[in-house]
Amino acid sequence: MRESNNRPAQAKILRNFRKLHRITGALLFVFFFIVAITGSLLGWKKNSGGMIMAKSYKGSSTQLKDWLSIDSLYRNACNYLRDSVSADLSTEVDRIDIRKDKGMVKFIFTNHFTGLQLDGATGQILHIEKRRADYIEKIHDGSIIDFYFGWDGYFKLIYTSIMGLALILFTVTGFWLWYGPKRMRKHA
Repeated sequence: MRESNNRPAQAKILRNFRKLHRITGALLFVFFFIVAITGSLLGWKKNSGGMIMAKSYKGSSTQLKDWLSIDSLYRNACNYLRDSVSADLSTEVDRIDIRKDKGMVKFIFTNHFTGLQLDGATGQILHIEKRRADYIEKIHDGSIIDFYFGWDGYFKLIYTSIMGLALILFTVTGFWLWYGPKRMRKHA
């Protein structure tokens, strides 16, 4: 008898969860779609045949004693960037990825999505790459807005917080929308 008295309250909870689930889903549909597509692309980046992420090329020596200094490699990278890509691009480095086992150094720049792979020993260019995976990642986590507007990560922080909380909300309400009717039928 107690369960049947509780049935209207359970039905009300289900209606509220359904409404919350539907409204939140409608409001965030585009964002979830973007996260799903970009997440899938990032999952496939190493298996994309170089379309999303360039392969790492091999230099002439894996022995660090044979390598040029980082300063010399950086100067070479800047010269290649200006001469082979565009003289208008910034040479400010975001990070330098040293691949000792491949004899190669990657220079990744701060203000654009160009990467250069240089032979660590000779300083010669091995590959000029468009860093599509970095671009896709910035779309995925919302930092693309910070990148273009020069914000200090604030949009990414808000965006990832909203998306994370929404995913938790969808998990809880989705589970209850599945389980609640089963529970109500069981106790009917």
